[in-house]
Amino acid sequence: MGKPLRFALIAGEASGDQLGAGLIAEIKKRHPDAEFVGIGGDLMRQAGLTAWHDSQELAVMGLAEVLKHLPRLLRLRHAIFERILDWQPDVFIGIDAPDFNLGLEKKLKRKGIKTVHYVSPSIWAWRESRAKKIADSADRVLCLFPMEPPIYARYGVAADFVGHPIADRFEIEPDQSAARKLLKLPQDRKILAVLPGSRRSEIQRLLPVFLDALSLLQQNHPDMAFVIPAANKSCLDVIESLLKNRSIGNLQVIDGQSHQAMIASDAILLASGTAALEALLAKRPMVVAYRISALTYFIVKAFGMMKIDYYSLPNVLANEAVVPELMQSNCTAENIAAALKPMVDSPQDYRSLTQKFIGIHQDLKRDANHLAANVVLELAQEQ
Repeated sequence: MGKPLRFALIAGEASGDQLGAGLIAEIKKRHPDAEFVGIGGDLMRQAGLTAWHDSQELAVMGLAEVLKHLPRLLRLRHAIFERILDWQPDVFIGIDAPDFNLGLEKKLKRKGIKTVHYVSPSIWAWRESRAKKIADSADRVLCLFPMEPPIYARYGVAADFVGHPIADRFEIEPDQSAARKLLKLPQDRKILAVLPGSRRSEIQRLLPVFLDALSLLQQNHPDMAFVIPAANKSCLDVIESLLKNRSIGNLQVIDGQSHQAMIASDAILLASGTAALEALLAKRPMVVAYRISALTYFIVKAFGMMKIDYYSLPNVLANEAVVPELMQSNCTAENIAAALKPMVDSPQDYRSLTQKFIGIHQDLKRDANHLAANVVLELAQEQ
């Protein structure tokens, strides 16, 4: 009997932890004795990862923030590189976190270790030519969105559209009543789900503005209920600290269960990112509101780094402005409350949006864990 297959994985935040856990579980179905090490969160550990570090150590967003943490991240990356080389996995899988993972993959590939980059950087949004450089790092790229492999093909890069694992976890027509029953939320009230991000820095920047918007909204809807799902214990602590001395009625904070909170809601207020895709899959109207640090925003604008008209995934995937985006100086309590009001007052006006979201969901629902595992195992078993 041959030695068990070995995989090293690194995921840098909550969404990457979900992707990594699904991939580990699928590989273990086929190879129960496979071994997994690296950096991940609770879900990856539960799936079978021996974690050398927690993914929170990589959860840094924005150019200015990365610069602040750069010496620590570089030390960590060097230590991980040496440890992976010593362990000799069959395949290394870098899950998102491109600033950390692509450089590590490049060094590992030069040492003869096969590499996969799971989640393409947003080459459709800015600097498409990065696709060719990614080939220096990854033997294969696993793409979540259908517009990505054709871009890589132009640069001769092996890339596979595997669909989005989160799309596999949502029903095409989610059951709002069942979700409310599960979370013990009222069946007869308007409910707004509020997701201020999965990083402490995001929550600290956005939640105070979001709470001000809820206060304004509640002036016209005193019976409205609010639910805030916390991505993890660290986020829960930040949320609870920011809620002190705030008097917003009918507000409930829950530990996790963000998908059910979205499905239970009538509308959603969220930070830009994976949560916007999840809101699309929940088939709920939403407002996407976000602020990055002033320095990061200045750099992005000054160097013309963004090449698309939209920030949020629902608008990118629909190729039109189907949800409001309130970014940077537009991210104010007044603007947020005004954008949410019609969603709460006239939900019937959003039926066509629901149909559009269903079409996108069907495109993304491909059993991503299965397809991603196929690619990884194919690479592992190549001679």
